[in-house]
Amino acid sequence: MLIASRKTRALTAALAVVLALGVFAASAAAVPARFFGVVPQSALSQEQFTTLKQGGVKEMRVAMIWGSMQPRRDDTPEWSQFDPLVERAAKSGMELLPFVIGTPSWVVPSVNVPGAPGAKAPARLPVAGKAGKAWSTFLKAAVARYGTNGSFWSENPTLPVRPIKAWQIWNEPNFKYFVAHPNPAEFGKLVKLSSAAIKSTDPTAQVVLGGLFAKPAGARYLRGKRVVHATSPNYFGSYFLEQMYKANPGIKSRFQAVALHPYVARYRQLPAEIEELRGVMTREGDAAKGLWVTELGWSSEPPQGPSNVFAVGASGQARELKGAFTLLKADAAKFRLKHVYWFSVDDAAETCNFCNGSGLFKKGFVPKKSWTEFTKFTGGTP
Repeated sequence: MLIASRKTRALTAALAVVLALGVFAASAAAVPARFFGVVPQSALSQEQFTTLKQGGVKEMRVAMIWGSMQPRRDDTPEWSQFDPLVERAAKSGMELLPFVIGTPSWVVPSVNVPGAPGAKAPARLPVAGKAGKAWSTFLKAAVARYGTNGSFWSENPTLPVRPIKAWQIWNEPNFKYFVAHPNPAEFGKLVKLSSAAIKSTDPTAQVVLGGLFAKPAGARYLRGKRVVHATSPNYFGSYFLEQMYKANPGIKSRFQAVALHPYVARYRQLPAEIEELRGVMTREGDAAKGLWVTELGWSSEPPQGPSNVFAVGASGQARELKGAFTLLKADAAKFRLKHVYWFSVDDAAETCNFCNGSGLFKKGFVPKKSWTEFTKFTGGTP
């Protein structure tokens, strides 16, 4: 009887482990079909879109740069640079997430980025007076062209209809390279303006906050109840979000998702960054809202030590992608994660401190080891 009892207990325990593993596997796999996406750094050809489609890519985050689409005050927006992107995505079965950014000089002038000689950024966000009206007018025009029942689709009846359903407002608004003097109260006003413009044109569209850079260098942040003052105009993403909520009562109803760019040295540091931002959302009564990771990545350049912790070599890039995607997939329900976008599709020289090697493809669109790992998560063919 004693031996039988031990066997019974052992079998019961083993069965419990199998069942637990089955439940874990099911929960880990229970992510949206379009969970993993990509961010290109250049205009991709139809052939390159086809390669991405074969690799299982179904989501792409792209820049819609207002300043280059309407450079003069009296011009209507010039869509010719964006139309081909929408066409190629539609042919490839991909959905686009545009992040709308940049101001024409006639709306808001560019100024020197503090502490970054030679770099320029808008002096402020386009929220006040004529600037705010011009921003709203541009957004309405963009949604009317590419959103639900947009004119682009009626003008191109042979294309599969894939209207843009979500619009991301700005990029890293807490980081001085995208607005010279980040201001969470001002960003909240931009979100309100944007929501009104987008929803008036397409009530079904989603508004996504600009991806917050989790921890820019020299940024101000909150330690307990004390603000640690910055050596730059930057804010930690969590503190910026908190101040945006506080300065804009009722703003929760104006957007449908928060976005984060949790750049970390190693993928095991990701949960801490996400939990910190989630903590702010919970304290503000906004915990039910989805979180989108709209940029995440490492560089395939050789390791460079403290000067660039994101450079981990080709094998290291593949390793970090695999680790990050495995972790985020497993914890998607816990963190209410809706999308994860890898930055980037392709390498781009001298555009950021790790952009030279951030791509899944190197020069000539030659795939790296990281592309093979990416396709294992999408079910595509490398």
